[in-house]
Amino acid sequence: AQAFSHPLVAMVASRGEGGPLNLAGIVQSGTVMFFLGIFAIYYMTTGMVFARTREGYKTFWRVCVWSGIYISLIQSMLCIHSASHLIFGRIIGLPLSIEQPAQITLLAAVPLQLFFFLRIPYQVALYNALATGRASFATIGRIILTAMLSWLFCFIGLVGPIWAIVCLTIPVLLEVAISMLLARDFLRRLPSAIKPTPKAREIFFFNLPLATGGIFLALSILILSAFIARAPEPERILPIFFLAIGLANPVAYAATRIQAVVLAFPPTHHTETPIIRFTIVAGLILGLLPLLFIIPGLIEFYYVALQKIDLHELALIRIIAISLITFPFAVALRAYSEGLAAWEKKPMAVLAGHGVYMVIVLISAFIAFVLGVPGYLIGGISLTLASLVSAYIIRIFLNWTHAKHLPVGQTTTPVAQVR
Repeated sequence: AQAFSHPLVAMVASRGEGGPLNLAGIVQSGTVMFFLGIFAIYYMTTGMVFARTREGYKTFWRVCVWSGIYISLIQSMLCIHSASHLIFGRIIGLPLSIEQPAQITLLAAVPLQLFFFLRIPYQVALYNALATGRASFATIGRIILTAMLSWLFCFIGLVGPIWAIVCLTIPVLLEVAISMLLARDFLRRLPSAIKPTPKAREIFFFNLPLATGGIFLALSILILSAFIARAPEPERILPIFFLAIGLANPVAYAATRIQAVVLAFPPTHHTETPIIRFTIVAGLILGLLPLLFIIPGLIEFYYVALQKIDLHELALIRIIAISLITFPFAVALRAYSEGLAAWEKKPMAVLAGHGVYMVIVLISAFIAFVLGVPGYLIGGISLTLASLVSAYIIRIFLNWTHAKHLPVGQTTTPVAQVR
C-alpha cells in the first residue's frame, strides 16, 4: 500500500505546467533521495537488534536523528545548481525539461528525507513489541491522507512538482506523530539494560553492510534511467515508462515480502517445495495485476483523465505494461533467495547478489541500447534479467559462504521509491 502514494501524487505533478515531464523529474530526484537515505531502510533491522532496552533505544534514537540531519544537509548541498546539473544533466543525461523539475523537487524533498529518519525509532518500538497492526495503522493513515490531499490539490489548482512533494510530505509528518503516540506506552515498558549497551559508532557500523546492498539497487535505477534518457525520444518515453512502472512497482515491492514468508516458515528438506511453489504462483499473480489498468475504460480513466497522458500514447502504455509482467515474478524469486540467506545468516550472499544485480542492469541496458532496443523496453528487460541472475548468484553463494550472526534486512526494488 505504501507504494501507491507515488501514483496518487503523480496526478498532482502531471497536471502542472510541463505535464508528465514533471513526474519523470520527481522520479529522478526521488531516486537520488532514496540513494542518500538508504540507511533509513536498514535502520529498521538494526533497531530491532539494538533498541530492545531503554538505554539501547536512546542510543539508537540519537543515531537515527543525527543520521537524518547529516543526510538532509548533504541532500541540500546537492541542490546547488552546479551539483544538481552534474547529477541530472551530465551523469544521468536528462533533457532540460525533465532536469528542471528533478532539481527543484530534490530541494523541496529535504524535509521529507528528515521525516523518514525521525519515523524509524517509533516504528522499531512498535515492531519490537509485535504491534505491527498499530504500525500499519499509522502507515495506512498516511496513504489515506495522501489520497485526500491529491484530490484536494487537483481540485483547487495546487498542481505541479512542488505541490506533489508537499502532498507527500504532510502525510509522512502525520505518520511520524501518530507512530510516536502509538509507541509511547511500549517505550515506557522497555526494560533497563543488564549488559553494557552498544555505542552509537557500533550501531552505525552494524547497519553499514546492510545498507550497502541497497545502495547497489539504487545505483542500478540511476544507470537504467541514464540509458533510457539517451535512447530516442526521452521526453516522450521517460514519463510514460515511469507512469507504467509506478503501477508495477507496488506489486514488485509486495513480491519482496516473500523474504518474510521464508523467515516465518523456514524451509527444510521437507518444506522447501511448498514455499517455492507459493513463490512462483504469487510472482505470476502479482505480475498480472497491473494489467488491469490497461483494459478498455480503466486505461482511459487512469492515464488520460487522471495522469493527463495523450490519448494516442495508450498503445505504447499497453506495450510497456505487458513488458513488465515478468518483473514482479523475478523479484519474488530473488526475495526467496534473500530469505534463505537471511535464515542461514549469510549476508555476504545478499551483498554479492545485489552487486551482481547492478552489473547485470548495466550490461543488459548497454547491450539493449547498442542493439537499438526502444527505451520503453530497456527497463523491463534489464530489471527482470537482473533479478533472475541475482537470485541465482545468491543461491550459489549460499553453498560456500560461512554463516555469520548478522541479520539481513528487508530489501526492495526502488524504481518508484517505497518508504
